[in-house]
Amino acid sequence: MVSRLNPSKCIVLLVVFLTVNQLHAATPRPLRIAFLFTSGTMASMWMAKESGGFAREALDVEMISMSSALAMPALIANEVDLIQVSAVPVITASLRGFDVQFIAGMLNTMVWDLYARPEIRNAEQLRGKIVGTERPGTPVSYGTLVALRKLGLGQKDVQLRILGGTAQIAAALQTNQIVAGALGPPVSFQIERGGFRSLATTIDQPYQNVGLVVRKSRMDELAPRLVPLLRAVRSGIDRYYADKPFSLKVIPKYTRDTDADIIERTYEFYRKAGFKRELMISEPGMQGVLDFMAETMPEAKKATPGQFFDDRFVRQLNIAK
Repeated sequence: MVSRLNPSKCIVLLVVFLTVNQLHAATPRPLRIAFLFTSGTMASMWMAKESGGFAREALDVEMISMSSALAMPALIANEVDLIQVSAVPVITASLRGFDVQFIAGMLNTMVWDLYARPEIRNAEQLRGKIVGTERPGTPVSYGTLVALRKLGLGQKDVQLRILGGTAQIAAALQTNQIVAGALGPPVSFQIERGGFRSLATTIDQPYQNVGLVVRKSRMDELAPRLVPLLRAVRSGIDRYYADKPFSLKVIPKYTRDTDADIIERTYEFYRKAGFKRELMISEPGMQGVLDFMAETMPEAKKATPGQFFDDRFVRQLNIAK
């Protein structure tokens, strides 16, 4: 026997189905934010989450840790909504035609020191020696050249050896394959215990370090959540400075460090480096990156800092403070 559905019941079911679909469509997915590694540079976002900043702004945020090699492709593919990253990959992607822009900056200084083996005490002793770095066009490569410049040296004055990353640079230092290399926290703290010395620091150099990056084509879609997000980040920065004991609990939750001295030094380093509660982009820092990248990307010579950021949401935030 075949049963027939009453037409009026069909209409009711259709209305229910459409209503459920509309509710799902009206409810945005969590704001997905990728942070690139377990370094203290990312602490402002960690603090926003752990101090309840997102909850106070009624934001549903999903934070995802991923490698730098995956983060930009994930943003371009809309798998994540924002990434927390520094200027070099953003400028590179933009100059290659992808619609990515900073909307805010959290840290506007470099974080690398040029560490040398104990027997290397000055720039002259470094001349002609092997210095470890990353591939051209990367942040560590930039930091290495800036540190060398502070010592009065250029890349032709040393032998640059391209290694895989900071872990490889540290290992090469310890095994005497290189005599110097640029390192930042926490690896720099660990290497100091082995007697390696800092010949030059870059913490006083302007640089667009980590900031929040979105696709330009999605800014209007994401706009209602971006100012609340930035307000939460600013509250996280305020808590970082105001509540050291709490910050010392948050840092190891993300870095996975268990060494109390490393955790303490990480906190103090980034307190000194200075998270910027105004969240403005560093135009001098961006210009410095462009000048550096112009050596390997001719397009960078004609570019200007303003084409890589949109500060409308930061301006809205700061007007309302």
